[in-house]
Amino acid sequence: MKKFTSLAVSLFVAAAAFAQSSTYFKITGKVVDINSKAPMQAASVFAQNTTMGTATGTDGTFTLWLPNGGYDLVITFAGYETSVKRITTADASDSNMVIVMKQQVKSMDEVAIKTSNELKDGLERFGSFFMENFIGKTTNSKQCDIKNKEALKFYFSKKRNRLKVRADEPLLIENAALGFRIKYSLDSFTHDYNTSSSIYAGYPLFEEMQPLDAAQQDMWKANRARAYKGSILHFMRSTYNKQLKEEGFEIQFIVKANGVDTAIKGLDFYGALNYDRNDSTQIIEINPNQTEVAIIYKNELPDKTYTDANEDAPAKYELSFVTFLPAQAIGIEQNGYYFDQNDITMSGYWSWEKVADMVPYDFKIE
Repeated sequence: MKKFTSLAVSLFVAAAAFAQSSTYFKITGKVVDINSKAPMQAASVFAQNTTMGTATGTDGTFTLWLPNGGYDLVITFAGYETSVKRITTADASDSNMVIVMKQQVKSMDEVAIKTSNELKDGLERFGSFFMENFIGKTTNSKQCDIKNKEALKFYFSKKRNRLKVRADEPLLIENAALGFRIKYSLDSFTHDYNTSSSIYAGYPLFEEMQPLDAAQQDMWKANRARAYKGSILHFMRSTYNKQLKEEGFEIQFIVKANGVDTAIKGLDFYGALNYDRNDSTQIIEINPNQTEVAIIYKNELPDKTYTDANEDAPAKYELSFVTFLPAQAIGIEQNGYYFDQNDITMSGYWSWEKVADMVPYDFKIE
């Protein structure tokens, strides 16, 4: 979750006051061209899905202060391929990080495919559909808008019955419900009409909007807390801290009995998840006994928009389903960042909540 331009100058920089805080760690490095090894000035460097980023100086160097945990560090520069590096608190001791950037090269086949499949009236035909499946259909989505929709490019394959959407610059999203502006570098959005499934990937950078008054600030604070509670981020942090029950979560495992799916409640959540903590890296791993897991969040009613659209959905709690790859553990950092994210798929309530209900990894309940 990619491409930033010289807009890097507007990125937020973490305050130097964090230097004395044990809850933050410092990342330093240098960005260079892979061929000339020349330093690249004004490259955008940010921790994706956070409010924290900066731009490289004249010598190509950068410094970031980040809350303890894990992140995807994203480096972008116009005309170059996006570089992504997973970082964690342990990288604070590495002061010689060098990021090499490759220039973008488009093959003739790629150009031909894009030219032949691009829809000139794509925004008019599929704009609303894209907004519903990318921004979402929640209450918050009604106050969320993309300010530069003209950057969207739509491609449709009749043979595959598939819609693809790309953007030739970062999408500028304004979420008036949560008080965030998001620069979202959209890698791709794909909707398969044969399976009615949508997949999108990109790199968001959050910026807090300035409230008009105290009332708006209080509204944003409440809405952010509501968006966070019961989310995948909330679940991962609660798992990390062994606070699932205390935070309102319940886990059930889906098993097949005579061809019928049956939910079995786990009495020992952490034993059934094969919870394992590495004291040296402060990373935990989970590898559930069953690949199909139901996640119930009891401390909040589901959005009425969701229950109205899904008649079989429970009305008194939020129900999500997670499918893990067999025998594949995922790692969780203390800030709720988890990897490898491609090793799990989600359905139910979590798949319904999209960009309009995202909060950054550095979000905390006050």
